[in-house]
Amino acid sequence: MALFGKLGELGLLGITVDERFGGAGMDAVAAVIAHEELSSADPGFALAYLAHSMLFANNLQINGSDEQRNKYLPDACAGKKVCGMCMTEPGAGTDVLGMQTTARRSGDEYVLNGAKMWITNWAVSDTELGDTFLVYARIAGSPRNQLSMFIVEKGFAGFGLGQKIKGKLGMRASTTAELVFEDCRVPIENLVGSEGAATLHMMRNLEVERVTLAAMSLGIARRSVEVMNRYASERISFGKPLREFGQIQRYIAKSYAEYMAGRAYTYYAASTMSLDTPGHRLDSDGVKLFTSTMGKDVADRAIQVLGGYGYVAEYAVERLWRDAKLLEIGGGTLEAHQKNMCRELGRAERIL
Repeated sequence: MALFGKLGELGLLGITVDERFGGAGMDAVAAVIAHEELSSADPGFALAYLAHSMLFANNLQINGSDEQRNKYLPDACAGKKVCGMCMTEPGAGTDVLGMQTTARRSGDEYVLNGAKMWITNWAVSDTELGDTFLVYARIAGSPRNQLSMFIVEKGFAGFGLGQKIKGKLGMRASTTAELVFEDCRVPIENLVGSEGAATLHMMRNLEVERVTLAAMSLGIARRSVEVMNRYASERISFGKPLREFGQIQRYIAKSYAEYMAGRAYTYYAASTMSLDTPGHRLDSDGVKLFTSTMGKDVADRAIQVLGGYGYVAEYAVERLWRDAKLLEIGGGTLEAHQKNMCRELGRAERIL
């Protein structure tokens, strides 16, 4: 919480939020810079930051009303509230339109029922829920492709914690849990946009989410290159530094080149992205497809260069390697990116 507050002081929690609502009013490139830098230090903390700043704050900035923005964004941008987004369910991940959470109108409220899984920022402590969430649900009787989005606060009747997810491979600096909605009553004014309109909200926000997740992979790769490069100069083997051996040179050189390639692609995608307009799926999927595996591979090579020291916590690369794996799954699997990209390319006569 103290670090979240510091990010609020720096203006990072609302990096893409309009200054009228307490944000910094910056663009996707600024968001990428922030995520790369934070991830190079701790990807788990960067993931918590992403859930708050991109999945909640940016989402509400783009899709909410002025009344909703005025009510929720200033505290979110200042770090006074910890926020997140609820989309994935126990039985609906990549098949997001298969979600089963429902909402029905009851007077001046909506009543939500269902469960959301793998939710980041569910807690401000090990026992206390996070403060505010954007929750996707389907109005009872609506078609599969029509989702709605609601603002749900801690303390709403029927909103509570399911199972806390423990024993994660990586990203241990972010909290993960199941959240449940049992006749959860939500005021009608907490509907974001109109009924059935949130499918577009979701797809548009997934684009900036994937670009910032790609930036997290860049942070992992850069830190891993720096660690292996430094160690290869310091460690003497057979009377000379490790970096003078061809096998080690291959690991370092290939990792640096792949990092720079991923960085160029990610910053290009961010520089061409308009946060309030959809239509960036090809490259938002493309950068995450490339950088997520690249970051994992670079961290793996760093472990190999360090040998036994890479396998323990002293040099951090084992943690970076564990953290990197999630980025091939969360925010879109590799397989989903391949499917999406091929669909988009099938509509294009020219690539550039």
